[in-house]
Amino acid sequence: MRQRSLKYFLLLAAFLMLHAIGANAQFKDEAFRQNYNDTTYKTQADTTEKLFSFKELFRGLGHKQEIKIGTMFAGSVMLPGSGQIYNRDYWKLPIVYGGIGACVGTAAYYNVKYNQSVAAGNPIERYKTNYIWLYAGAGLVYWGSIMDAAAFYPSNGKPNPGRAAIYSALLPGLGQAYNGEYWKIPVYYTGLLAAGYFVYTNNLNYVRFKRIYNEATNVEVPYNGPITSDQAKYYKDSYRRLRDYSIVALGLVYILQIIDANVFAVMYDFEVTDDISIRMEPTVIGPDSNIAMKTSPVTEAVGMKIGVKF
Repeated sequence: MRQRSLKYFLLLAAFLMLHAIGANAQFKDEAFRQNYNDTTYKTQADTTEKLFSFKELFRGLGHKQEIKIGTMFAGSVMLPGSGQIYNRDYWKLPIVYGGIGACVGTAAYYNVKYNQSVAAGNPIERYKTNYIWLYAGAGLVYWGSIMDAAAFYPSNGKPNPGRAAIYSALLPGLGQAYNGEYWKIPVYYTGLLAAGYFVYTNNLNYVRFKRIYNEATNVEVPYNGPITSDQAKYYKDSYRRLRDYSIVALGLVYILQIIDANVFAVMYDFEVTDDISIRMEPTVIGPDSNIAMKTSPVTEAVGMKIGVKF
């Protein structure tokens, strides 16, 4: 029985192979005559596009060509004020460079004063607070220059996927607001706050049990605590692992909201209506060229035509 089934299977396979060899392929002849080494048939998918080019950036800053918003964003990160130059907002440059320079210079002054007070044995915490806040102010001006460059990038009136992604990267949820999907903002902020809370609490417990473990394993100082060194090591490693998982979760939520803003900006014009229909009808296929494999002229064939509307 098994041999008979195998015999029928082989006969069927041979019949299908012979039919495939003798069948007339219903393709246009030009589809098999493309020379992909020829630049005539090269497409964007056949080439490798540079993600960033200094040449493109500086040509854009010289207003000799238009540049993508991603290129302008990268330029603004590396060279503050380049986005304002491209947007022709030259009057903002003194604000950017003046704000960053003033904050950094004053912070450096207070940093030196604090170090001198420490060296004198009388640390003045006010100096430390001042330079910390001034460094934070310089970072805020830098962040604002990048945000401003993205906000005033030339627009054609439709949501720009690059702008949406940059907005979400600089301020989580802002890309969703730019796309008009405000309901997503509390969802992502809940995820970010929850992950941040677990990062904080797990790190707090990790530091606590690390301190206990160090005290329990210190041979120079007697330890009489209720937690043994083995228990402290177990909890220390557990909370460190949970803290690392929480950091990964925080990063994933942050990246997800950037991707979400970019994707839904791309799909701004995409519409799916309730008018979904399918239509099938007989048709006569009549190729207008020779067979693709260069064998024999193609004759007309009867087939079915399927049309889907959505």
